[in-house]
Amino acid sequence: MFERKRIPAALAAGATALLLAWGQALAAIPIQHWSQPSGAAVFLVESPTIPMVDVQIDFDAGSRRDPADQAGLARVTAGMASMGITAANTATPGPYSAALDENQLSEAWADLGAGFGASANTDRMSFSLRSLTDPDLLPKAAQLAARQLADPAFPEAVWQRERQRMAASLREAKTRPATVAGHAYAPAVYGTHPYGYEMTEESLERISVRDMTQMYRRLIQPCRARVSVVGAVTRAQADALVSTLLSRLPAAAAGCEPLAPVAEVAPLAAPVLREIPFASAQAHVLIGQPGYKRKDPDFFALLVGNYILGGGGFVSRLSQEVREKRGLSYSVYSYFSPGLHAGAFTLGLQTRPDQAAQAVQVSREVLARFVAEGPTPAELKAAKDYLVGGFPLLLDSNRKLLENIANIAWHGLPLDYLDTWTRQVERVSVADVRAAFARKLQPDRMVTVTVGAVAAAPQ
Repeated sequence: MFERKRIPAALAAGATALLLAWGQALAAIPIQHWSQPSGAAVFLVESPTIPMVDVQIDFDAGSRRDPADQAGLARVTAGMASMGITAANTATPGPYSAALDENQLSEAWADLGAGFGASANTDRMSFSLRSLTDPDLLPKAAQLAARQLADPAFPEAVWQRERQRMAASLREAKTRPATVAGHAYAPAVYGTHPYGYEMTEESLERISVRDMTQMYRRLIQPCRARVSVVGAVTRAQADALVSTLLSRLPAAAAGCEPLAPVAEVAPLAAPVLREIPFASAQAHVLIGQPGYKRKDPDFFALLVGNYILGGGGFVSRLSQEVREKRGLSYSVYSYFSPGLHAGAFTLGLQTRPDQAAQAVQVSREVLARFVAEGPTPAELKAAKDYLVGGFPLLLDSNRKLLENIANIAWHGLPLDYLDTWTRQVERVSVADVRAAFARKLQPDRMVTVTVGAVAAAPQ
């Protein structure tokens, strides 16, 4: 599959000093926010400790925008955006005005000691820049990033090569039970919603360079950009940097036209069972349903509750009941995947094929009991202590802080979200967790996928 260009090691050194600069209490993380004349929204945290800047530019161009018969279009478009740039459409030659193929582009970034890459997930297509703020380097990095952002070449020969490589990877993935389980699980949970689309060899064959170009030009526009910046730059410097990065993208004269709405994920009307034969040493089990959107007011209650249920590793309820008491699985877990739409709640485990039925039964019983009764006061206190105590580790580097700022920007969370995070966790009560799980989960109407399970041998 496509991968982001690797960030030079020199930029990674020393990137964990933010908390020392802010002080032990992490009293405040001031986020500055403004909109540029183009319509781009900018979010900045000044971090002068390290002479570095990290930028993430997000667009509503993730796989939720894929046509149903072209699953994977957003992902391959993001990957191909790093495979070369066209010649600049200008009469004034500049340091990066010539066309560059994928190798020349990679070498240009290496010469700058900087990195720029693209990726796509279900909701967004993201472009990330990391550079030292040296006045001789940052302007050049910004100019090259602006060229790559605005003028990707999408070379046909490279796409034919990459498509063959990706198709081979998809064929190989079918030999792995975990992949088989995931490919059955997503469409069963999401139905016809784009969150459930799975890239296949057939969908790859339907994607052309023209499709990528059209998607890119329609969705990658300054007025649709959410730009997050963390580093040793002032507001004025950040504003100028963002202007440079977006300067070559075509600007809409009257602002961006609204994109077509994407339907919400439909709730499950009945339980779904998928039992897939597979010769493997371990049976793979996934149980779940549509969960909730990221902006849901139950977010913190579900965060704390899921740590107790299956997100807390060996101390979780699921681990205690399935692993410790019965020895049915080495690892069992649960998690939510909230996004712009209701991302899945997932409970997963691996077990001996002849123990799969028992492991599924016990897991369902633990889940149903937790939804009905909620956590104990002792479980709640332990979970909140762990989450609050571990909060600084979510912000101990420029990269982690950038991810959090981008999350705030993308989902429209309050600018003081990080400042109030621990207080929100501490406010969660047993009743809050029980009520939130009862609202979100229906244990009797879930998808269950087993791959490689066999009936237990008669005694």
